[in-house]
Amino acid sequence: MPSTIPLSFVTEDQIKRDYVNQSVWLEMSGFTGTAGSYCLLPSKEGELERVLVGKPKAFDTWTLGRLAQTLPAQKYSLVDDFSPEIATKLCLGWTLGQYRFTRYKQLADALPELEFPESADQHYITAAAEATYLVRDLINTPALDMGPKNLADAAEQLADRFNAQYSVTVGEALLESNYPMIYAVGQANSHSSTQAPRLIDIRWGNPDAPKVTLVGKGVCFDTGGLNMKSSAGMKLMKKDMGGSAQVLGLAKMIMQLKVPVALRVLIPAVENSISGNSTRPSDVLTSRQGTTVEIGNTDAEGRLVLADALSEASSESPELLIDCATLTGAARVAVGAEIAALFCNDETTATALLQAGLKTDDPLWQLPLHEPYRAMLDSKVADLNNISSTPYGGSITAALFLREFTQNQNPWIHIDFMAYNMRGLPGRPEGGEAMGMRALFSMIQARFAT
Repeated sequence: MPSTIPLSFVTEDQIKRDYVNQSVWLEMSGFTGTAGSYCLLPSKEGELERVLVGKPKAFDTWTLGRLAQTLPAQKYSLVDDFSPEIATKLCLGWTLGQYRFTRYKQLADALPELEFPESADQHYITAAAEATYLVRDLINTPALDMGPKNLADAAEQLADRFNAQYSVTVGEALLESNYPMIYAVGQANSHSSTQAPRLIDIRWGNPDAPKVTLVGKGVCFDTGGLNMKSSAGMKLMKKDMGGSAQVLGLAKMIMQLKVPVALRVLIPAVENSISGNSTRPSDVLTSRQGTTVEIGNTDAEGRLVLADALSEASSESPELLIDCATLTGAARVAVGAEIAALFCNDETTATALLQAGLKTDDPLWQLPLHEPYRAMLDSKVADLNNISSTPYGGSITAALFLREFTQNQNPWIHIDFMAYNMRGLPGRPEGGEAMGMRALFSMIQARFAT
């Protein structure tokens, strides 16, 4: 038996031409070379000798994603010649397809192994896979074990690994440091040691390098506040910190692959809970930058915590400002749960990111910062309302709300995404997910490391 079992991509014509001796077995197996299907070929001794895989019209990251879980637990190797780009995609998809969330349930069955070809970029595969696993693990962990303090601990561990500076502002100190809206959203737990609101701050890299700042929504659980969600609406709210998970994953890739930037990561970590001191509808809050905000709905809390963090981020005028958030159901209605919605105030940057998404099989779809919709955020008693006066265009008005706190930062990218696979796909099991992270990294690397 060979040390590794060959894995060959074949077309229907190749099957008829090159595997005549196995035609009976192939026919009995029902294998015709359809893209994504596979067939196990036995040796004369009855051992697994080769795996035939239906060749797709074009190879992408997810070509081997399903096989990484379904093949027998043996060691395999690719026998076809691939360019470095394709080899890297295939091996990354294989690795991402082997993810399992095992914190609460151990799985004893072994997984197959793939021997990566020399042409594959092992450093990138490792960094991208580890970052994605980190994002998935953080999102999949329930709020009982992933509250604001747990999220801060995870951020600190990441900072320690890469010798980054780490600080956190907790509870009443948020008011002393002028982060009033972060405090207001999380104040129901302000006296809890584990659930008190906080702002996580990480800095890494040469301070003289181009500044790149990442802001992630860290609502560790969202009840909706006094505008309480239904039980169905609350079911997946452990994922409402998906934006913070994604920026930690992206930061990990940047630090691990040593992109020459001055990186800063800001994460407002809160739980939107209910108590006697919860923020009420019609309350008026004063933000970090002094803008007053009427609370039209306490379930539109993510934009409030992001607002204070974005104000701080943009005060340093970074060369690039990015925020990621599970911000609106409206974005899911617009583009579905499997594509991240992109808003950007600079078309050159937006185009570069969209192209990076296509290149990395990590797609985004751009929605407009439609200026006339800004009037829908007007308030009669404050500078603006945290919700729109209409139920339509909710993801756009949410993005326009955030823009108010970026101090005309250019370029600024806002990612509104699901952070969760509602169905299992090759390489993407059901559960927490990074969406747009690899595209963002590719764009950042191209802009600042070339």
